Amino acid sequence: MSDFLSEAKARGFIHQCTDAAAMAEAGPVPFYIGFDCTADSLHVGSLVQIMMMRLAQKHGYTPVVLMGGGTTRIGDPSGKDESRQLLDDAAIAANMAGIARNFASYLRFGDAPGDAVMADNAAWLDQLGYIALLREVGPHFSVNRMLTMDSVRLRLEREQPLTFLEFNYMILQSYDFHELHRRYGVRLQMGGSDQWGNIVSGVDLVRRMAGAQVFGVTTPLLTTASGAKMGKTAKGAVWLSEARLGAYDFWQYWRNVEDADVGRFLRLFTDLPLAEVARLEALGGSEINAAKKVLAGEVTALLHGRAAAEAAAAAARTTFEEGGAADDLPTHLVAAADLVAGVPVYRLLAESGLAASNGEARRLVRGGGARVNDEVVGDEGRLVGERDLRDGAVKLSAGRKQHRMVRVG
Repeated sequence: MSDFLSEAKARGFIHQCTDAAAMAEAGPVPFYIGFDCTADSLHVGSLVQIMMMRLAQKHGYTPVVLMGGGTTRIGDPSGKDESRQLLDDAAIAANMAGIARNFASYLRFGDAPGDAVMADNAAWLDQLGYIALLREVGPHFSVNRMLTMDSVRLRLEREQPLTFLEFNYMILQSYDFHELHRRYGVRLQMGGSDQWGNIVSGVDLVRRMAGAQVFGVTTPLLTTASGAKMGKTAKGAVWLSEARLGAYDFWQYWRNVEDADVGRFLRLFTDLPLAEVARLEALGGSEINAAKKVLAGEVTALLHGRAAAEAAAAAARTTFEEGGAADDLPTHLVAAADLVAGVPVYRLLAESGLAASNGEARRLVRGGGARVNDEVVGDEGRLVGERDLRDGAVKLSAGRKQHRMVRVG
């Protein structure tokens, strides 16, 4: 194996590889991962791919971040039970701009050798003529084989609709690999395990159309130790955009991971040396909390900067260990008139994001998990009002680890 594949395997990134020996012989090459523009930010579910790009760049590989300005118009059926909602061009452009900002913290962009490049597959897909595509690319695809790919087969087995539009996605992703090989010399495509069929199809298409040997690598599907999907919480996705999720809540997500996930997440989501990861992973009992704080600090520093990570840690320390309130806690604004009248605590819990719904908030109160200014609330109809203000804010808590500062705004 190459040095890159060896470290990637040791850190847990490698699931499948088309030809590790030949890839090692080829040395550092330009590579790409594609990201469709279905939202204005990526979330933690994409962080494995981003960190793998970061690791490859460290080993001298040149990253090409491919934005799916063209493929987003179709929608990737891989791993989906139903068709994606089709977006218009304005929404795709806005989402692309937001996603592009996610990469600035992780990759080195510029004009020097090895610097990352950002491309948009609309640059070539929008120019394709239908008949020309059928004649140039169509002969290299067997419908028989396409029907065996998981993205197609699973839909058909479940008797769920698969549109002809989505059926074409595999062809266009394969064509992306061909175009990136032609334009940027790309010889490696990486992606999640659900992309294996599309990646192998692309490897085959480049071989057929350009006579070149290229490679594919996938990462494993990532779930938590309890089997939950990575990056999903009761309140929704863990976004990489600060506009969607502040540094404090991002830090808290990593601080609260399951004990069994700490070592694995340190290997995947931080730059810490593997020896240091092994030391932290070996901590037992209450000491595992120290490892979780290191994990939260390192992951947050990569995305938001070291100062933001330290501020989040300080806010958590003030809140959890010193029993006080911190200015860096997430803020929820309410109208002054509402505080005069009083807001039911269950409604405030839901509106501030501490509970997913009014029903969940009521259950939280009944279970003794809700607090106002660190005092347990026993009545779900209890009104939070002006009398609860302390230095212009009300501290609202769900359990011991989730807090909001309610302020007038």
